[in-house]
Amino acid sequence: MDTPSPAPLRAAGKYRHVTRMATRILLIRHGATVLSAEDRFAGSTDVELSDEGRHQARCLAVRLGQQPLAAVYASPMRRTLETAKIVSTACQREPLTEAGLREIDHGRWEGRTRKDVEACFPEEYGAWEEDPFTFAPEGGETGLAVMARSLPVIRAIVLRHPGETVAVVSHKATIRLLLASLLGFEARGYRDRLDQAPACLNVLDFKDAVRARLMLFNDTSHYASHPRHPEEQLSKWWDTK
Repeated sequence: MDTPSPAPLRAAGKYRHVTRMATRILLIRHGATVLSAEDRFAGSTDVELSDEGRHQARCLAVRLGQQPLAAVYASPMRRTLETAKIVSTACQREPLTEAGLREIDHGRWEGRTRKDVEACFPEEYGAWEEDPFTFAPEGGETGLAVMARSLPVIRAIVLRHPGETVAVVSHKATIRLLLASLLGFEARGYRDRLDQAPACLNVLDFKDAVRARLMLFNDTSHYASHPRHPEEQLSKWWDTK
């Protein structure tokens, strides 16, 4: 029986593994606003930063001062654009707006306090607390709709900036929904399990356009010595279930 001849040698380097540098996204929530301090629904309400929010953003700008940024993207709302402009001062990048990064629209709840909404629309509020991913108040958006418009924006940014670091300034619900999807969390629980403090920093490394690794979450060490207690910011599921 003939002995099979050995497989031909591969050309040196032809099949060598090449390591791609990850695209790093600094995912940032905007700084505090007057309405957020009053616990009002202000998803589609175009409010500006409070003095506290500007201070938070300036602290983050100092922290990121030596970070080379290839680009800065932001929701077109005033609070995100102002945060992005403050954060990008050191790198001298003009923020680019992406409508898909805007905050969830709460419909007829906009501008009302949480207590007011609970009192005026108890059935609607209860359904939203149970499942904010597929239920929306009258005139508002579901979490699913927010995810459907924001995920393609992140994908496009990653593809546009291979191996680079970019900042993306968005909103509380939008960021939580993005993280839930990218990291494989149960999206219906995004309000129960994921907090986002004002002007917090999240860091995501993307191996490609769909696979992400969370390197830092909800970090506010640039202006706070301790993480905040998020009881009032998370859904009541935490206390009632």
